[in-house]
Amino acid sequence: MMALLMDTRLSYILRRVKDLRCFTPRRNRMKEKWATTRPKHPPTTLALQHFDSTYSVQLGQLWPSVRAALLSERKYGALLNHFSHDASPADLEAQGCRDFITDTDTQAQLCSEQEPEVRLEEEDGVSLKKSHADQQLSSLRLSPNIKCLVFPRGNITRFKPAKPDMLGYLGYYLMDAASMLPCLVLDVQEGHSVLDLCAAPGGKALALLQTQSIDFLCVNDTSVSRTTRLKRVFHSYVPKQLLSKQKLRITSFDGTKWGEIERDTFDRVLVDVPCTTDRHSLIEDDNNIFSKSRTGERRGLPQLQLELLLAGIEAACPGGEIVYSTCTLSQVQNQSVVEQAVSLALEDRGIQLQVVDLRPLTHMFRKTFHFAPDLHVGEMVIPHLAANFGPIYMCKLKRLT
Repeated sequence: MMALLMDTRLSYILRRVKDLRCFTPRRNRMKEKWATTRPKHPPTTLALQHFDSTYSVQLGQLWPSVRAALLSERKYGALLNHFSHDASPADLEAQGCRDFITDTDTQAQLCSEQEPEVRLEEEDGVSLKKSHADQQLSSLRLSPNIKCLVFPRGNITRFKPAKPDMLGYLGYYLMDAASMLPCLVLDVQEGHSVLDLCAAPGGKALALLQTQSIDFLCVNDTSVSRTTRLKRVFHSYVPKQLLSKQKLRITSFDGTKWGEIERDTFDRVLVDVPCTTDRHSLIEDDNNIFSKSRTGERRGLPQLQLELLLAGIEAACPGGEIVYSTCTLSQVQNQSVVEQAVSLALEDRGIQLQVVDLRPLTHMFRKTFHFAPDLHVGEMVIPHLAANFGPIYMCKLKRLT
């Protein structure tokens, strides 16, 4: 009899527990072992450890301040959309914003043009000379149609989300203002055909369209999902009639094979390659390249970057120009990739390249950005607490043959 009563009470308790679970939101339920299965070393921690050991050597005394900026909230710029009826900068200027592209340090630029020639040591017999003698290479012709507004130095005010106009097009696109520099450096002129080899999510491609000079633009990204995201960006900013014309083509090909698809074709090529994306790696554990499951992918980045740059070089026509860019501080992913590409392009493909001097750019925009000093090849915006943009590395190559 006692055993029967015990079984009855146990059944009642189990039913009550089951009933109570019905009132517990599913998102609040978790197994007891959940806390013990969390990674002891999340990707963000692994990224910081890697950067501390690498960048402290590469940047020396600059690293502590760059590190603090990387771990702080980044600043953005508002790229004005000329296809929108609400693209007037008046509202943003009333908040204290300024167009950093027109607000340049012209006096410093004039001084930089008087600097003597700088000859870099050769890499495997390939000259990486920078010279002011060729004004076509050293002068920057900035498109008057590209405008990007930023808050003053030290001002960490956030931009409000852009509102659509009567046709549904947004007035501005928020992006790291330093990401505009590779687009400006590309020097797109009237009638040019342009290839954006690794275009997603689409900010730089949108900036190139703002020049209103491009005769034909091809935007490509290997990832179909990222290309879909790029199309969504275009539909929010670019008129449908322009998207439907033959002046714009969106593709999802393997960028490393582009030299086999269209060789000697484009006047300008932008190669904004996948990289360790330093800021994202320090802040977000999701989709982090420092996840242990992506170790092989991360170690293979320099080789992938080299193959993409070589493909971009092949896609450019003789006399055309190529801009290589990343959002990492890594010398292995930046200068080393460019030096290898210049050497291999000559040895294996018979293509001679010249590194374009971008020092005038660092002088023009030093009121807005902080640039790394004394880079062997290319220029780099480094994060700074007073102007927390970047990192953005860029190098421009002119195809001679």
